[in-house]
Amino acid sequence: MNDSNKTISVLKEVLILTLATAIIAVAVFFFLVPSHASVSSISGLSIVLTNVIPLPVSAITMILNIVLLIAGFLLCGSEFGAKTVYTSILLPVFLWVFEQLFKNYTSITGSAELDVVCYVVVVSIGLSILFNRNASSGGLDIIAKIMNIYLHIDLGRAMSLSGMCVALSSALFYDKKTVVLSILGTWLNGIVLDHFIFGQKLKRRVCIVSKNPAAMRDFIIHTLHSGATIYDAKGAYNGEKKEEIITIVDNAEYQKLMTHIQKNDPKAFVTVYTVADMRYQPKL
Repeated sequence: MNDSNKTISVLKEVLILTLATAIIAVAVFFFLVPSHASVSSISGLSIVLTNVIPLPVSAITMILNIVLLIAGFLLCGSEFGAKTVYTSILLPVFLWVFEQLFKNYTSITGSAELDVVCYVVVVSIGLSILFNRNASSGGLDIIAKIMNIYLHIDLGRAMSLSGMCVALSSALFYDKKTVVLSILGTWLNGIVLDHFIFGQKLKRRVCIVSKNPAAMRDFIIHTLHSGATIYDAKGAYNGEKKEEIITIVDNAEYQKLMTHIQKNDPKAFVTVYTVADMRYQPKL
């Protein structure tokens, strides 16, 4: 990659990270702050800790962010840490801009419950973009990423677990309605985030037994530009030997493949499985 292409790539990455952070800032300022709920928020944890640590919320938040950023560098790699430092600094900048532009802002919906729902939907979009760029907005996102890498817990579930701890710990200090909203919002946030992330990554494992396996293999390799594995199979009823072609495709490729099968071999035997994760495990 030459210098010009590299510069364009970096600028594109920065633009995507900036856009995702802006989406998160919109969710926090316009929906989370008016609801007063603590949904997967490091700030909510800081507020709880002020009851046992004689420091202001800003100081505790800064300390927690520094600790988590260092953990991100050490456990998730320098790329994850560098991007997260950028977004962690950019997020409060966006919030400050909104505070200056929308002074005396209260709530668009006028309902804490609707604010939490809107926050979950909007923030999940921004977070899913960051996670898929190997980045984070900081705070509990870093904990979720670490849990995902080392404990193999889905990102949405990891966000729910870390956020739920904050929501439950706040039960000693918040009113019941806010605590319930925080718990429900955190749970819903994990589900929606999980959908946004894995909805983009889901693939299908298609197993095909066709009367013309050579043509099917040719279509998969040269038209879909995908890989395939061929197994020798034997029918249990008549003992007839056949070939089974197995390929893993994304949603767009799956539609093309099924159209091709329906058009060229409608009697082909096809089974389809959903694949959420693929890994190559090298021999030690």
